[in-house]
Amino acid sequence: MTRQIPTLTLLAVAALSLAACATKKVELEAPPATARPETPAAPVQQGGGDTAAPVTSGTLPGSQQDLREKAGSDTVLFGYDSYELDADARAVLTRHAAWLKANPGVRVTLEGHCDERGTREYNLALGDRRANSAKNFLASQGVDVGRLSTISYGKEKPVAEGGDDAAHAQNRRAVTVVMGR
Repeated sequence: MTRQIPTLTLLAVAALSLAACATKKVELEAPPATARPETPAAPVQQGGGDTAAPVTSGTLPGSQQDLREKAGSDTVLFGYDSYELDADARAVLTRHAAWLKANPGVRVTLEGHCDERGTREYNLALGDRRANSAKNFLASQGVDVGRLSTISYGKEKPVAEGGDDAAHAQNRRAVTVVMGR
């Protein structure tokens, strides 16, 4: 039995050595030059296709800036301790829905935010309700729910610093963030 262990060990070592050599040989045979000619072609094609409209407006269709320009804003505001959409918020989200329909390959995340008042847990829950309120409105406008995700930041990412009413009002929001295609 002791004689078989060295034989098996030798066979295992030989097999591993052959496998390692074969892998190295394949890596050396793969010509790196095949990737180089394709790499410049991709940016040239993308740049050539994007030069029609974006050069004049400076905005890439389907981008966050495009959403802001077409919808007037990427943000809707909420009242204190509320996740109800007022008429202004519904008007902005109606424009978001139209933009999303015009850009069917785009996915977005709806971010819910709160002002600094309240506990972290409470504000995370309120931010979640705000994000879902915006998501549900977009879905009611015919936007595929599969393109919409939500996240709550609670009071963790204020857009306006300060403890006054003006800062609080700006921080009570839902933001539509373009995630890509």
